[in-house]
Amino acid sequence: MQNFQGVGVSPGRVIGTIRQMPKPVSEPPSGEQLAASVSAEDAIAGLKTAAQSVHDELKARADKASGDGQKVLEATALMAKDTMLLKSAAKLINKGTSAERAIWEAGASVSEMLHNLGGYMAERATDVLDVRARIVAELRGVPAPGIPASDAPFILVAEDLAPADTATLDPLLVKALVTSGGGPQSHTAIIARSLGLPAVVAAHGVDDIPDGTEVFVDGAAGSLTVEPTEEHRTAALTWLENAATLAVFDGNGTTADGHLVPLLANVGGAKDAAKAAALGAQGVGLFRTEFCFLERDTEPTVEEQAAAYKGVFDAFPGKKVVLRTLDAGADKPLPFLTDASEPNPALGVRGYRTDFTTPGVLERQLEAIAAASRESEADVWVMAPMISTAAEAARFASMCDAAGIKTPGVMVEVPSAALTSAAVLRHVGFASLGTNDLTQYAMAADRQLGPLAELNTPWQPAVLRLVQLTVAGSLEEGNGKPVGVCGEAAADPALAVVLVGLGVTTLSMTARSLAAVGTVLRTVTLEQAQELARLALSAPDALDAKAWVRAKLPVLEELGL
Repeated sequence: MQNFQGVGVSPGRVIGTIRQMPKPVSEPPSGEQLAASVSAEDAIAGLKTAAQSVHDELKARADKASGDGQKVLEATALMAKDTMLLKSAAKLINKGTSAERAIWEAGASVSEMLHNLGGYMAERATDVLDVRARIVAELRGVPAPGIPASDAPFILVAEDLAPADTATLDPLLVKALVTSGGGPQSHTAIIARSLGLPAVVAAHGVDDIPDGTEVFVDGAAGSLTVEPTEEHRTAALTWLENAATLAVFDGNGTTADGHLVPLLANVGGAKDAAKAAALGAQGVGLFRTEFCFLERDTEPTVEEQAAAYKGVFDAFPGKKVVLRTLDAGADKPLPFLTDASEPNPALGVRGYRTDFTTPGVLERQLEAIAAASRESEADVWVMAPMISTAAEAARFASMCDAAGIKTPGVMVEVPSAALTSAAVLRHVGFASLGTNDLTQYAMAADRQLGPLAELNTPWQPAVLRLVQLTVAGSLEEGNGKPVGVCGEAAADPALAVVLVGLGVTTLSMTARSLAAVGTVLRTVTLEQAQELARLALSAPDALDAKAWVRAKLPVLEELGL
């Protein structure tokens, strides 16, 4: 029996045969030249046609997807038409290089540049390499790389998946997802959670397992085992039996002693909101508004934005909907707003900070939000991302007031905001902890990198301490302003208990996680949650914090969580 250990990113226990992702498109030979019968002009035209075909195919898939998957596909489609990529390739073609070799070399150069920028821009490096492979396949007239076709369900294993692949996984065919690379906040991990697929990342060596091998995958434990035992088969069967319970949320987030903890959903648009409402979400804790700005060369009008926002509001009449204003920059560059040449985009002009370099965009977005709110019955709250100081919070609150928005708030993603939360919250009505960014900034660990997966977990006691400090700051304001969590930490049932124990008032997550979190919360009292929070804070590291808390929550093992 061979065991492979990685990082569990989505719970579930399944047995199945594996299918390996196909080998990538082979590299065109070094020095490959244009055929004598092909002019440079024709080759460049052919390259542009191939790139457009790749863009159109990815965009068509995006139109059929929703939420995270849709955004990933749209971003990758944009890369297929990237001006820098195509111009670099055209220069090489004009020097006699074949179109296939030219786009290959151009892709390598652009990818290296993005990788060296670090942070979020490094994630785009993978997109470029994915796109160049698809363009080469189009030029060769062969199928693009992707998830293998199969008539029977299987467990997908790969070194890593391109964003366009993770975004279009069919959960009816793919029973679980295991990669040898990637990190806990990579596209692979996020999409797996949104689809409810058991998933393990950073499991070194799994891409060498032969096709057709039967394995047992435990998404909570982060393990893959070859040649499953009867004990594994029983665990998988128990998971199936519990799946029905873990798929239904009754719309009432509460601890065993009746302490209310509203469970909200993270959404990216109206389709997501409708699905979240159907799954029992008690509102929206994170409405990512970037979706109506993507794949545009110009800013959408106030009217266009208002119509898009109202689609989400209408799914939750009478309930809270928290919007995050445009979080452009870093991994979400926009031609009319951001500077792609920043040397360190993760620490650059992103989120709220774009209003300093391109004033007016945020003001018009707030105008659109207010207009949509007036036409809706939803209780609309608005928060700004990347707030670092009390002065920024005060300025954002004044902008909201000028627009007619009643409840302004801030995202706590920068450690300085957590450390000075009392001063920050003096100016706004609430805070929401973005644990993905808060963790990577606190631990100085790029959240996309597999080798840093152990650092990049919100179970780090330092990150939990920042959560505690944010709540403490809210209490200094007298009656305590609401402090929610909308990062991926809220979707971990064990960590959700700890967050409640730290004083967090709401939890927002992918809608598929609502039932599991709600089920586990109902097994503990508020006092027990507070004891587990103290236990986690006292741990010397993230591994012990997680292990100690999980040991006190036997329901997790019973449910396979």
